[in-house]
Amino acid sequence: MMPAFDLPRRLVAEALGTCLLVATVVGSGVMADTLTDDTALALLGNTLATGAILVVLITIFGPISGAHFNPAVSLVFALKRDLPRRDLGFYVAAQLAGGIVGTIAAHLMFDLPVFQLSETVRTGTPQWIAEAVAAFGLVFTILCAVRFKEGAVPWLVGLYITAAYWFTASTSFANPAVAIARSLTNTFSGIRPIDLPGFALAEIAGALLAMALAGWLLAAKSGPSEVPINPKGVQ
Repeated sequence: MMPAFDLPRRLVAEALGTCLLVATVVGSGVMADTLTDDTALALLGNTLATGAILVVLITIFGPISGAHFNPAVSLVFALKRDLPRRDLGFYVAAQLAGGIVGTIAAHLMFDLPVFQLSETVRTGTPQWIAEAVAAFGLVFTILCAVRFKEGAVPWLVGLYITAAYWFTASTSFANPAVAIARSLTNTFSGIRPIDLPGFALAEIAGALLAMALAGWLLAAKSGPSEVPINPKGVQ
């Protein structure tokens, strides 16, 4: 269900939420990389900060804009008509702008050059498969949560991304806007600009696949369920 706020307020919520998300991803990556030479420990710090901020941001901005912060998520909701299709372009623009500002904010906080291009190589079939899987799982989690337990969306998304940082080869960007913003930082969380198209296409493909499968799996069925209910677990 689309939140009952006007478009300007929804766009500000999307931009600010994406900004804070990216500032957290980039900033925590810089902090972790500064505090330790252990890559695994640095990734753990980056992971925990990202999962935590997602819970906060989705909780506070969800009632305003839906808390997408992600063009792939907005595309899915527009295709499902849960977001007016005329608003899709505005949502994506707000997310992209917010993400870029988030990267700049992180650089300013850590006294780094404001404008950078990442040199971190993230390309190849395993990385693209990882991003498709990451985006698939994210969108599938959201759609199932909205259907069955909407109030749990912030926690489920935060926990999913926390896990996906570690079970995907790409560390689970799962978000074209965040990927673009991360291409503008030559720090722990960066990605080369030249690697962006492969990531974005994989993320969108994964999101669309999740929408298709969830649409079939969650389709309402008329008549009584064919699955017997056995609340006491009697065999």
